[in-house]
Amino acid sequence: MVLKIQEIMKILPHRYPFLLVDKILEAEAGKRVVGIKNVTINEPFFQGHFPGHPIMPGVLIIEAMAQVGGAFAMITNDIGDDMVTYFVGIDKARFRKPVIPGDILRMELDLLTCRRGIYVFEAKAYVDEILVAEAELKATFAPRENS
Repeated sequence: MVLKIQEIMKILPHRYPFLLVDKILEAEAGKRVVGIKNVTINEPFFQGHFPGHPIMPGVLIIEAMAQVGGAFAMITNDIGDDMVTYFVGIDKARFRKPVIPGDILRMELDLLTCRRGIYVFEAKAYVDEILVAEAELKATFAPRENS
C-alpha cells in the first residue's frame, strides 16, 4: 500500500509546517509501516536550528515517526476522522546521527502491541541505510472535541 501526500492529508490533521510525512511506502495491517520525509533547506526550523549548520531537531524526527504510526493506525484499523491521535509515551529514544537538508528520512515502525487502544511501536529512522534515530512510541485515539 502506497499513500501519497494527498491521501496522507485526508487521514492526518497535521498541516504545514507540522506535517512531517511525505509518503507511506508500505503498510501491513497488524505488523509494520514505512514512511518517508524529504528533508529540505526550506523547512522553517532550519532558520534557528542552527544558522550555518542546519540540523533537523530530534524531537521533530520523533514527531515524524509518530505521524507515520498514526497514519498506520488510521488506515489499517478503520479509525474514523472523528478521532484524534494522542501521543502518550516515548521510551528508549536515541539519536545516532544528524539529519540535514537533502536527506530522505525513511521511518520504519513495527507494531509491538495494541492493547486497550494503546498502540506501541518500535520506531527507527534511517538516512540511506544508516540508523539515525530510534524510539519506542505509544499512542492512542480519542473522539475529537468540537469547539
